[in-house]
Amino acid sequence: MTNEVNPTRLVGKTSPTWKADALVGQDFQSLSSDDYKGKWKVLFFYPLDFTFVCPTEIVAFSEAVEKFKALGCEVIASSIDSKFSHLAWTKQARNDGGIGQVNFPILADVNKDVARSFGALIEEAGVALRALYIIDDNDVVQHSTINNLSVGRNVDEALRLVEAYQFTAKHGEVCPAGWTSGSDSMKPDPTGSKEWFGKHSK
Repeated sequence: MTNEVNPTRLVGKTSPTWKADALVGQDFQSLSSDDYKGKWKVLFFYPLDFTFVCPTEIVAFSEAVEKFKALGCEVIASSIDSKFSHLAWTKQARNDGGIGQVNFPILADVNKDVARSFGALIEEAGVALRALYIIDDNDVVQHSTINNLSVGRNVDEALRLVEAYQFTAKHGEVCPAGWTSGSDSMKPDPTGSKEWFGKHSK
């Protein structure tokens, strides 16, 4: 993989800007990062339409989209396929390899600029890895993960991470391993750490 951008080094920095045509419902629209100013975003890349692991991820995110929206977070998918390919894929039934109706936009990154700007593109293959970015309401990348092509992502973990980063942004505390909404956080100092371990040590 040859990329000028190291995706892990985007964390903590301002997200790359982007613009692309997209499938939104059953319509085509031109979208850009400017359309999502002031919002939390989950942007995830997948390799290709009409493949095998990809539809399982897209359907899982689509079915969970209201949970993300309840957190004030928008979900956006992207692949290097055309908007026409995206539309055709949504017209195909899920039990026949399609994805059916999708409840978030799918970018048509045909020139590969979006994937390349995020460091997600496999240049030799011309497709994106399974990269996912959580971008906050100030357009700062809070999280990035990249899976190789053979393994899909966990939507519940993406939701947990959005909740955790929103919690830390609001409360100024940090989230220990396995934190979920409603569980104990930690004050980021030696005393706070001792308090947390005092409550949670076996």
